[in-house]
Amino acid sequence: MGRRKIEITEVKDPNTKQVTFSKRRTGLFKKANELSILCGAEVAIVVFSPGNKPYSFGHPSVDIVVDKFLQQESASNVVKPNVDEGNSSSNADNIDALNQQLSGVQTQINEEHKKAIELDRRKKQQDVTKLTHNKQLQRSYIRIQRKVEDYLDAIEVSEYMLLLAKEPVIGVTKQVTTKRRKN
Repeated sequence: MGRRKIEITEVKDPNTKQVTFSKRRTGLFKKANELSILCGAEVAIVVFSPGNKPYSFGHPSVDIVVDKFLQQESASNVVKPNVDEGNSSSNADNIDALNQQLSGVQTQINEEHKKAIELDRRKKQQDVTKLTHNKQLQRSYIRIQRKVEDYLDAIEVSEYMLLLAKEPVIGVTKQVTTKRRKN
């Protein structure tokens, strides 16, 4: 029989779609591996399944290849001055512009450094103020606690005084104590 040509359209049945995805993914990763071995190429492939599950293949690894790609992208976005001997005035202009940018950035760094120092100073001052306030509150608490203890002692003495005022105990005679023992 041989292979028959299929029409490239999205598979509608979810089960068939999953099976097709698994088989094609395996074939794709196999071809990428062969390419990396035969040509010495660095390859990275990331595929998401219909169920939104990620699969990846990389040689030497996905992370290494992606990092290398991102470094090249960021390097291509950097402004490169034209090094053309015939156009020295534009080179000088570029250098002057870059120097101005550099000095502006250094000025901003210095301003931010001064702000950081001021914020540190304020924070230390605030910490000292909080500590002083906490010590004052602690001393006030101790004074209030002593006053409450004094008031409780005074109330207790007053209660005893009221009890003595109702039933004064002047002295106890031996007759009273002997009568109680007889009973």
